[in-house]
Amino acid sequence: MAPFLPSNGRSTQPNNLTFCFIVAIFCNMARLELQRPLAFVLGGGGARGAFQVGALRALFEVGIKPDILVGTSIGGLNATYLALHGLDDAGILALEAQWKTPGISRLFPTYSPYILMRVIFNRLGMHSGKQVRAYYEAHGITPDLYFSDIKGVKLYLVASDLNNGTVASFGEPEDSVLEGIMATTALPPWVHPLQTDGKFLVDGGAMSNLPIEVAYRKGAREIIALDLSDMRNIAVDAHGFSPFYTRFMTSIDKRLRDLETALVQAHGVPVHTIELRGEEPLSMLDFNHAVPAITQGYSITKHALEHGLVR
Repeated sequence: MAPFLPSNGRSTQPNNLTFCFIVAIFCNMARLELQRPLAFVLGGGGARGAFQVGALRALFEVGIKPDILVGTSIGGLNATYLALHGLDDAGILALEAQWKTPGISRLFPTYSPYILMRVIFNRLGMHSGKQVRAYYEAHGITPDLYFSDIKGVKLYLVASDLNNGTVASFGEPEDSVLEGIMATTALPPWVHPLQTDGKFLVDGGAMSNLPIEVAYRKGAREIIALDLSDMRNIAVDAHGFSPFYTRFMTSIDKRLRDLETALVQAHGVPVHTIELRGEEPLSMLDFNHAVPAITQGYSITKHALEHGLVR
């Protein structure tokens, strides 16, 4: 269709500047429609955490940024890194750079004989815990860093206390960020559990892999949850202990997620869950496909935004 031409002969078809202005208005409208404080909840899922990096970029592009970041396991690591480097394009670029290097994958070796020998000789995470700690410290998560030092967003990290059967969260001003990140990623046989103040802390995914309830308890009035769970790599007719155990744990995880969502929504807090699943199932230990996973996470989230950010 030809553009309308007024009497002065000039086209009224919007130029690029006008188009960008219109897009900015709609982005601001989308941001204003969300209740504050707004929380991003980043679930656990190992190598699937790369999906969250792309999802965060898509959310930031339309002006949706959190007041609260809550993370479990790899989601806690993503949340911490973003909180330290900023809720902006520079922060996303820094997070992407970490996922595009082999650093994270080296922390969690998948070589089965290596893992088996560590279990046999009762070396559950002793050496690896030191390696993981050194990695965190090298990336700015030092022993003297406290949650009070993080500015611009409230950060909470979630772990599971196996002594008391409760969810433990780190995020008070006096809490150590390093202790929190070690606790939320403490997953034997790679990382030894953290024992402190009568607590026996392991990976937060054991009790709250998508910590929606924690976000609500910490003051969120609207929640965007980035879920990494995926049951597609479990064949329905698979037999043996490993498929059974994986199906068993994944089903519990889904049940807990649904219960937390229902609880929070019953208190009038909207929860928007974006299920980050690639075109093909991605193993939680497959860190070799981070780049395509980031791209897919971006595309999935853009699609969710275009369709109303609904689950």
